Amino acid sequence: MARQQTEVRELDEGSYVMIEDTPCKIDSYSTAKPGKHGSAKARIDARGVFDSKKRSLSQPVDAKIWVPIVDRKQGQVVSTDGGDAQVMDLETYETFTMLMPDDVDLEPDDEIEYLEYEEQRKITRS
Repeated sequence: MARQQTEVRELDEGSYVMIEDTPCKIDSYSTAKPGKHGSAKARIDARGVFDSKKRSLSQPVDAKIWVPIVDRKQGQVVSTDGGDAQVMDLETYETFTMLMPDDVDLEPDDEIEYLEYEEQRKITRS
């Protein structure tokens, strides 16, 4: 798996974190001061990168947590068929089929940017 371990205190809004074995992008990050019976706690609210589900996590700030390494890549649309797009990676020339987002209208020869983590891919902009 393409991931690394880091401390919770090193995270911030906009970065990625693994929650429930799913890569998520952090929407909000807040900390509570250390109290009488323990260390400072961090509350993380995040949204799944590939499934858009909201998830939250509460951990001590000195706890270790997994951070996914999500690659941002460039591709070119080869063809479209209904809700699917045949995309060619512009670096490796590998072709694969991706689900087109509802708010994006793609045509052949359009260049896109997409996120990739392991075998999951998502179009971010065209």
